[in-house]
Amino acid sequence: MGIFSRKPLIVEAQAAPQVMGENLPSLYNSLTLRVSRKDAMSVPSVARARNLICGTVASIPLEYYNKRTGEVIAAPRWINQLSKNQPSFVTINWIVDSLLFYGNAYLRVTERYAEDGRPSAFEWIANSRVTFTTDLEGIMITQYYVDANPIDMNDIVTIQGLDEGVLERAGKTIQAAIDINKAASISAATPMSSGILKNTGADLPPAEVSGLLAAWKRSRQNNSTAYLTSTLEFQSTQFSPKDMMYNEAIQNLSTEIARAMNVPAYYLSADQNTTMTYANVTEERKQFYALSIEPFIQAIQTRLSMDDISTSNHEVRFSVFDTFLKDDPLVELQVIEKLLTLGLITTEQAMEMTDLTPNGSEGMS
Repeated sequence: MGIFSRKPLIVEAQAAPQVMGENLPSLYNSLTLRVSRKDAMSVPSVARARNLICGTVASIPLEYYNKRTGEVIAAPRWINQLSKNQPSFVTINWIVDSLLFYGNAYLRVTERYAEDGRPSAFEWIANSRVTFTTDLEGIMITQYYVDANPIDMNDIVTIQGLDEGVLERAGKTIQAAIDINKAASISAATPMSSGILKNTGADLPPAEVSGLLAAWKRSRQNNSTAYLTSTLEFQSTQFSPKDMMYNEAIQNLSTEIARAMNVPAYYLSADQNTTMTYANVTEERKQFYALSIEPFIQAIQTRLSMDDISTSNHEVRFSVFDTFLKDDPLVELQVIEKLLTLGLITTEQAMEMTDLTPNGSEGMS
C-alpha cells in the first residue's frame, strides 16, 4: 500500500494524519512527537510570552470601516461580541492562542442574519476538537469534523496563521525547558545529596550494614550534619544544582523560547532592570506591535473582512492606533492645534479627536 489509500484520509488538526483502519508510513508518525500545549504552558517563559501576545491582541477593540472612505461605520453585532456566551476579549484571546501554538484557528458559525445569510455569531473551537478529511493527494480538505461529527463546510471559519505554530517549530526547545525545570524541581525537593558510605575497616555483617544505612538516613532527614567513625567515609554521587548549572540552562532556554515566539528576551527575564519613561514605553509598544503581534492582528482582521463574513466594501480592523499605539497626549494636542490653525478642522472636530463632546465636557456613554 502506498502513502495514500483509497479510503478517506482522516487528519487530526495539528497532529499526525491517520488513515482509518490502516497505519501510515513513519514519515507521518514522526509528527506525533510534538510537545503538547498543556505541557508547553507549564514552562513559565512560554506562559509569559503567550499571555503577553494573546492578552495584548485581545485587549484591542475591533471596528468596522468603509473601504472607500476609511470612516468608521455602524458595526454588525459580532464586531463587539463574537460569541454570544463569552466576551470578545476571551474569544479573541483563544483565537490568538490557536494561531500561536498551532498555526491556525477555528470558529464555528452559530447564528446567521436572515437577510443575507452572513454570520451573526461565532464559537471558538479548540484545535484538539477539529479533524478533517482530505483528497487522495492530501491537498484539498473535503470535510471538517468537530468532536468526530461532520460539520457543514459553510459553518466553519478557518483563520490561517504565519507558520505551522510554535509547538511544531520549537517543540524540541520547549521540551528541553520542560526537562530542565523538572530536573531543577527534583533537585530542590531532595536537597540532601545522594551518595555511598565507604568502609575502610573490616567488612560488616549484612545486618549491621542495614542498621548503619538506616541510622544514616534518619540522621540526614532530621539534621544537616552527621557523625562518621574513622573507618567510614561519605562519597557524594550527586551533582549540586550549581554544578548542574540549572539557572544558566533555564535562562538560556528562556532566551531561545523568546526567539521562537518573537518576543523580546528581556520581556521574559526577571533579572532585567529598566527605567521606562512615557516616551520609551511608546517606542517599546511600537516595536512589540511590529515584531510580535501584528501578524496575529493581520491574520484575524483580514479573515473577518472577507466577503463570506463582512458585507461588500466593508472591512474589519483592530483599533490599534487609537488604543495600543496612541501618541503622547501632548504631541496629539500639538497636532490638533496645528490643524486648527491651518483651518483644516473645526473646533467641534478637534473636540471629537480628544474624546470631548461639543460642549467641552467628557463624552458620556
